[in-house]
Amino acid sequence: MANENGLMMIRKVAEVLTFLAQGEATVAEIVEATGEPRSSVYRLLSGLQSEDFVEPGTRRGRFRLGMRLLPLGAAVVARFDERKLAQPVMERLHDLTGETVFLCVPHHDEAICVERLAGKRVQSLALRVGGSLPLHAGAASRAMLARREASEWDDYIRRNSPLAGFTPSTVVEPAGLKALLAKTRESGLAISDQDVTVGVAALGVAITDYKGQVRGALSISGLRESVLGSSLGQWGDALIAAGHEVSRALGCGLVGGQVADFG
Repeated sequence: MANENGLMMIRKVAEVLTFLAQGEATVAEIVEATGEPRSSVYRLLSGLQSEDFVEPGTRRGRFRLGMRLLPLGAAVVARFDERKLAQPVMERLHDLTGETVFLCVPHHDEAICVERLAGKRVQSLALRVGGSLPLHAGAASRAMLARREASEWDDYIRRNSPLAGFTPSTVVEPAGLKALLAKTRESGLAISDQDVTVGVAALGVAITDYKGQVRGALSISGLRESVLGSSLGQWGDALIAAGHEVSRALGCGLVGGQVADFG
């Protein structure tokens, strides 16, 4: 019984912290999101504040994650070799395009953002460091899903049915998604055309290691007319070359698609 109570308390704490990771919130908002009684939420927040895991927000009555979580989060991010290897490549992509550049890694059926360089002209707000998207939505996400075996596409669709739609352009119909994944796998380049945020497009390419396993994905995101305009060919080639470079550092060969000089 003691173990069950302890596990239940851990789950409650995790729910509160996970919700606050989305931004500041009031007690009422936390109660609605977690389904916990108001009195329980107050007790949880009080205990978390005493340990500096939670602190008062910028406005009265609101709460946010505390500074004690910062080194914990940094320790998790630091364990990703992909991040260290991708950083200089991401900076070159950022200099070339001026757009937001992402590094994501797969976690179950999601793509988790572990690094991001904000765009010079417009900042994509859909994905922050630590944020996630399902593998069927967004360029980085689909680049990773496309590299899985086709049988795994069916498993993914079955596990996540019905697939979440973010905009009218999100491909959620199974046959359409599988056709898009096959096209992405063939070209080596994922293209997201407003399927996460209206007006925003992105390009994505998978990163693989010496075992051929997908370790992550790089993507470029910005206004649709910029990403899918006259620069599409140049940026797409540069991104594929960047994915090749990081994959090679992880012991893998060609990621797929045309390799362009990147310098």
